[in-house]
Amino acid sequence: MNWAERIQEFVTLWVVIDPLGTLPVFLAVTAGLSATDRKKAAFISILVSFGVLVFFALAGNWLLRSMDVSIESFQIAGGIVLFLFALTMIHGRGHSDPHAQAETNPVEIAIYPLAIPSIASPGAMLAAAVLTDNARHDFPERIMTIATFSLVLLMTLAIMLVAGPLGRLIGRGGASIISRVMGMILAALAVDLILSATAQWLKLPPI
Repeated sequence: MNWAERIQEFVTLWVVIDPLGTLPVFLAVTAGLSATDRKKAAFISILVSFGVLVFFALAGNWLLRSMDVSIESFQIAGGIVLFLFALTMIHGRGHSDPHAQAETNPVEIAIYPLAIPSIASPGAMLAAAVLTDNARHDFPERIMTIATFSLVLLMTLAIMLVAGPLGRLIGRGGASIISRVMGMILAALAVDLILSATAQWLKLPPI
């Protein structure tokens, strides 16, 4: 086993999945849920994220090539989705929102926005595809990469499970502030993702 490569993969996946960055998002979108539903949303979001990342690890490059979709196009599309989600965090969700009922459903919250685009973000999907594509002729290496991002996802789950006491500590006001600040950060990350992909597509210097 190449430990240096495993550590490099772990660091890469930790950065793109960002377990600590998921915490304020989790607190914001599960603020109206009970403790049981909050845990349910956490577990489901990790399972969905795992399934999505395994799919991209095993078939991501093949899917993009077969559909003649470039990596840059995928990055830009993912950046747009992430930006739209960031806007909902910045502006908050009004009581007149026609989708208010759906926001109290832990399964729907777990799928969007927790699993996608927060945990299994466009960057995480691309990382899973790229890291396994480098070793596409070596199945054991693929399994080791999948095991690596599984470890990161388990750590993400652990962080979300301790979110309850933290949420009670900061209160609804604190969660609202964190949600808006994180929304701004996510919006900036989304714009950076779009600009970087555009610069790569146009063969401009890195931004």
